Amino acid sequence: FETLRTQVNPHFLFNSLNTLSSLVYEDREKAAGFIRDLSDVYRYVLENRSRETIVLKEEIRFIKSFVYLYQLRFDNKLNVEINIADTLLEKLVAPMTLQLLVENAVKHNIVSTLKPLSISITTDVNDYLIVENNLQKKTGVVSSEIGLKNISSRYAFLTRKPVEVIETESEFIVKVPLL
Repeated sequence: FETLRTQVNPHFLFNSLNTLSSLVYEDREKAAGFIRDLSDVYRYVLENRSRETIVLKEEIRFIKSFVYLYQLRFDNKLNVEINIADTLLEKLVAPMTLQLLVENAVKHNIVSTLKPLSISITTDVNDYLIVENNLQKKTGVVSSEIGLKNISSRYAFLTRKPVEVIETESEFIVKVPLL
């Protein structure tokens, strides 16, 4: 199970430091906010990497910091909407589930002014956490699906409810059971 736990991709740190390097010269206030959120992201990773589950509201707090870093990197060409019912915020998820899914969407899709990437994070009446993005695949990027396989394996340890992956011509949807 330990080997299935995800960590923030080293490329994410490298890209974040490059973004920070630019921000320091352009906008000191944004740079300070960026440093705070980058610290929050890594604190969350260090504090929760050995946990099997975490309360959804903590995962949401983490993903907001994570997304903010991406939004600055992509100059707000990444739109993320989070709409979770208050009654579900105390449910449990595997730590860093949302990070893996958001990172997966960014990795495999075009994020540009002409083609902004939109990600929606919601829940449904069957106690599933749903991460949905518009599909605009990058050419030449072959998916190993390791991230999705890791999520499915992690949740197989935690519940009998399956992780569902749905791909249409225009959308990519992952449904993760709340615990």
